[in-house]
Amino acid sequence: MTRPRAASERFVAQLPTRTKSRVQVIYSPIMEIRPLPVEVETEGVQGLIFTSANAVNAAALKGVDRNLPAFCVGPTTTSTAKGCGWQAEMVGATAEELVGHLLKRRPKSPLLHLRGENTRGNVAGRLTESGLTVGKLPVYQQLLLPLTSEATRVADLDSPVIAPIFSPRTARHFADIWTGSAPLWLAAISQATADPLYSLDYARLKIAKKPTPKKMRKAVKKLVKHALRVEGGAVPD
Repeated sequence: MTRPRAASERFVAQLPTRTKSRVQVIYSPIMEIRPLPVEVETEGVQGLIFTSANAVNAAALKGVDRNLPAFCVGPTTTSTAKGCGWQAEMVGATAEELVGHLLKRRPKSPLLHLRGENTRGNVAGRLTESGLTVGKLPVYQQLLLPLTSEATRVADLDSPVIAPIFSPRTARHFADIWTGSAPLWLAAISQATADPLYSLDYARLKIAKKPTPKKMRKAVKKLVKHALRVEGGAVPD
């Protein structure tokens, strides 16, 4: 599991019991989330945009106004924002869907997009260019990490390694640091996440049908099933 430890543990906890019982779970976060020392000024702001749960958690730590409506991407970000006290609404499964929804709906503005230092999609810029004023402020940074010693060890064994990858930046970093010889089975949350992984010598790459935790769990479940069948000498479907 390459996500930050807490997010990885949540994902694993929600996998089917049978799937978990058939694998050894190794936690090797290759990205660390760290809040940035910035002040979030919301005077005059009519609403917030969150495209990641990491931004929600950073905003909560900074005491950002909970009375502002929060427009969110994906169920995890939305539920995290609700849990932190915001009136949160999921307005798309992707940043692209969020932009389309907000341009059609035209909520009161200006809005403020709280985000990480490294993001894709230019949400604030695209909305502003289309007449909906949106500011942006990085509230956390993503520090890249190497694989742990345990992950490096199993990467050179004969058993399949299944790696779920949840963002394009994580995918690029994973592609840079993976040097293992073990059969590599990859699950990518989106096509954009899959693209950097094509450079790797993998046995199988499965893209989730939708960029949601539920569809990623389904993708991982299928990879586990197929990898075990291949390891046992059977030919997967």
